[in-house]
Amino acid sequence: MKTLTAKKTAPKKVVDAELTDVTQVLHHDHQTVAEMFFQYSELEEDDLEAKDELAKTIVKELFVHAKVEEEIVYPAVRKSADDSEDMMDEADTEHHIVKLLMAEISQMKAGDDHFDSKVCVLGELVNHHVQEEEKEIFEELRAADLDLEKLGKQVIARKGELSKKTLPKDLSVATSSRPASKK
Repeated sequence: MKTLTAKKTAPKKVVDAELTDVTQVLHHDHQTVAEMFFQYSELEEDDLEAKDELAKTIVKELFVHAKVEEEIVYPAVRKSADDSEDMMDEADTEHHIVKLLMAEISQMKAGDDHFDSKVCVLGELVNHHVQEEEKEIFEELRAADLDLEKLGKQVIARKGELSKKTLPKDLSVATSSRPASKK
């Protein structure tokens, strides 16, 4: 197997004018992260520097993506889609579990005990979440009376802001897309 190295550049930003529908923006993010998990799986066992760098990039990308969903997308679904509470609570819970694993990975280095397995399980959890999100939540978004272009632009702008910041020390903070009064 050939050694792959993690890309030194950040994942491609969504700036294509054709990708302004929020579902397209989120789908693009999902594809980007799936590609990073695949790249990780192709790295040589002893290529610790590349593994470490790519795992940190994955965690950052997932953090930004989850944050925009929790701040912008999920509240919009909760507000506009009837009977969405259970589905959105499940999405929040999946985000929370993913963040717990991200928090552990962010405190580790490649080569640490269980590092590879944690990255692998993170990929599996994210893949499961993406499948449900693209089927169920995207369907709710499309069916709701929402301006998907406007939501997409909000997501792109917020991602730009968050991408410039460093990750918080505690990634495992509570996750909820419920309005503050319903927490």
